[in-house]
Amino acid sequence: MKAIACLAVGRLKTPHWVRAAEHYATLIGRFVRFERVEVKDAPGHLTLERRIDMESKALLAKLGPKDRVLGLDAAGRGYSSEAFATALEAWWEDPVRRPCFVLGGAFGFSGEFRERCDQLISLSPMTLPHELARVVLFEQVYRALTIQRGTGYHH
Repeated sequence: MKAIACLAVGRLKTPHWVRAAEHYATLIGRFVRFERVEVKDAPGHLTLERRIDMESKALLAKLGPKDRVLGLDAAGRGYSSEAFATALEAWWEDPVRRPCFVLGGAFGFSGEFRERCDQLISLSPMTLPHELARVVLFEQVYRALTIQRGTGYHH
């Protein structure tokens, strides 16, 4: 069975975002194995640079050598839903590596983490709250899976 991973800084706290993320994770799980991993936010009293470094190191520690690292970043490549479905299918063509979507902390990734990324992806040119970004990512992954299978969810 195909697999997807999602690695994120911080846990969802707001009940409606938790429910929405669980809803889409369940739907995704009907099609593929879906692993979700969270790392702790860095303490708020640290400098911005130190927070970014600490969170990025925690993310790097959770990545495996077979992960195709897809970092979510406002400066990344934007996709339409259809193009995203096509890209996801192409990423699965590599029999060794699994797509691993990574959501950084509020201040983004370190240079070291960016170097580990195979690609940076943008969900929107607008800034999204991190909890909403996770839900949007999950919904778009689910949408991509339904586009690939022609289930009718997408139009």
